[in-house]
Amino acid sequence: MYRLVCNAPALDWHPQRNRFLLQAYISGPLPETDDMNRASLAPIAAALAVSASAQMQPIAFTEFDLDNGLHVILHEDHSTPIVSVSVMYHVGSKNETSDRRGFAHFFEHLLFEGSANIDRGEFSKHVEKAGGVLNANTNGDRTYYYEVLPSNQLELGLWLESERMLHAKVDQLGVDTQREVVKEERRQRYENQPYGSILIEVLKRAYTVHPYQWPTIGFMEDLNAASEADYRTFYKTYYVPNNAVLVVAGDIKQDVAKELVKKYFAGIPQGNDVPPVKVEEPPMNGEVRDVVKDNIQLPAVVQAYRIPAIGTDDFYAVDMLNRILSNGNSSRLQTKLKDEQELALVVGSFSLPFEHPGLAIAFAIAAAGVDPDTLEASMNAEFARVGKEPITAAELAKLKAQLETEYVQANSRITGVAENLANAYTFMGGTKTVNGELDRYLAVSAADIQRVAKEYFVPQNRVVLHYVPNTSQN
Repeated sequence: MYRLVCNAPALDWHPQRNRFLLQAYISGPLPETDDMNRASLAPIAAALAVSASAQMQPIAFTEFDLDNGLHVILHEDHSTPIVSVSVMYHVGSKNETSDRRGFAHFFEHLLFEGSANIDRGEFSKHVEKAGGVLNANTNGDRTYYYEVLPSNQLELGLWLESERMLHAKVDQLGVDTQREVVKEERRQRYENQPYGSILIEVLKRAYTVHPYQWPTIGFMEDLNAASEADYRTFYKTYYVPNNAVLVVAGDIKQDVAKELVKKYFAGIPQGNDVPPVKVEEPPMNGEVRDVVKDNIQLPAVVQAYRIPAIGTDDFYAVDMLNRILSNGNSSRLQTKLKDEQELALVVGSFSLPFEHPGLAIAFAIAAAGVDPDTLEASMNAEFARVGKEPITAAELAKLKAQLETEYVQANSRITGVAENLANAYTFMGGTKTVNGELDRYLAVSAADIQRVAKEYFVPQNRVVLHYVPNTSQN
């Protein structure tokens, strides 16, 4: 249930989308239905948990490897006549070099250009004409492509992804075209968006040697400086069967799907061994503090705490702590900073779940007339309170009920099942872990949450940024 690590069920996990989550908070809080008082939470949460549990079924799957190293996962579900074909490549921004930042995200775009057998610009049209949809996303650790099609179009989806893997168009014309697309995306989502630079500013201070220090979208000077040969090398290194997992999920017959997978993927040559990222970021050992001037009207405070990698026991406790702080109208930051003290207009706290140690980011946008120091002091008090006092039984019960509900919602969609299977295989130690992810959240106790608050959410393990209006605007 990998999708749970993002504090908004409608958003998939990756750092760029967590930035979208931040923008959603800034534009206005995500819709909530939580208007209950805390005294009533325990019995209602228990009822919700029973209801959600009654709907939960283990995800059934089979898996096998092709001789070229491609791992294949099949999930059969005849509830709707659709099929999802997806490929996750184990390459993200952490696989880039410091002079080629943004390559993984760029390839998310570039590999829709076409292939030796698909004319330029026709990739998406094949899916749309068949009545399907397609998309892709990238984060620090992986790139994920998928199509959702009527189940009688399974072979089309497999052909398209095999074309992408075998001989995509990686040439100067495609590079020039997509570079302009990425430039516009960067302008709209980072440079011209109020508070849009938060992740960029946080990452470059939270990491000093690890490639997580740059954002997934990268920097245009690196994309401009790269040659066609650089792009071809990156493609041949990372977009190979032995660095990927293929998931076929939905209205399929597994024996038929297996033969079709072999037909389209078995002949793709295995690539060289993919070089692992062995960089280890040293402990912070001291608070990093700075002021960022931005074209904004209201100040903001951002705090980023270094946290354990995904899949570790402490990660689940940290992620649940973030939810206690900001998930719902009765969460602690919402209640204290917004409702009671009226210091903030918008607050939030979420995890950046990385394969290597990641970050938990908390932020608050000040109400009119509130200075950043006052706002930060109130945020600090809430983090300290979690470390001093265990959360209540009612809070924990409500949180676990929410997690169970999210699990059901994510796995009620075939796209959610497919991505969870791919993530489990790639990051969680094997596909079988997909059915144990929720249990790892539910095993977290109030004492665990208090312990991680004391260990990780401390001044010497954080970056603090005060965003202030730029009074010298042009």
